[in-house]
Amino acid sequence: MPLDLSNFKKAVDSLDRALKVATGRINAGQEEVIRAGVIQNFEFTYELCWKFIKRWLELNAGGANVDGCTRKELFRLAAESRLITEVENWFKYHSARNETAHTYDPAKASEIYALAAPFAADARKLLQVLEQRND
Repeated sequence: MPLDLSNFKKAVDSLDRALKVATGRINAGQEEVIRAGVIQNFEFTYELCWKFIKRWLELNAGGANVDGCTRKELFRLAAESRLITEVENWFKYHSARNETAHTYDPAKASEIYALAAPFAADARKLLQVLEQRND
């Protein structure tokens, strides 16, 4: 049964749009709000990424039991199944997501904002792989 990837695609597109706005002209006083929007898109898209990885593995990885897997284990399985590359990047994205959920610190927000563009590229690659292998 194929996965419905439409919400995932919308999330990746939204993150891309947020990044384009953020890298364009920002009027004085808007920077913090725009960065917050990028970070929120990062959070939402990250959540969809790992959930779709889990769903795909459950359906396609030969009955691999992914319930109870840590995110690191899940990302390793995804790399073994060639859904993602650069598994270490996904570990960084996971850590950044944990940071956004538990604290608001302007320095941390800047770090997470800086990760948003490489994450968007990796999320787009994951979406493309899932679209190609969505049997």
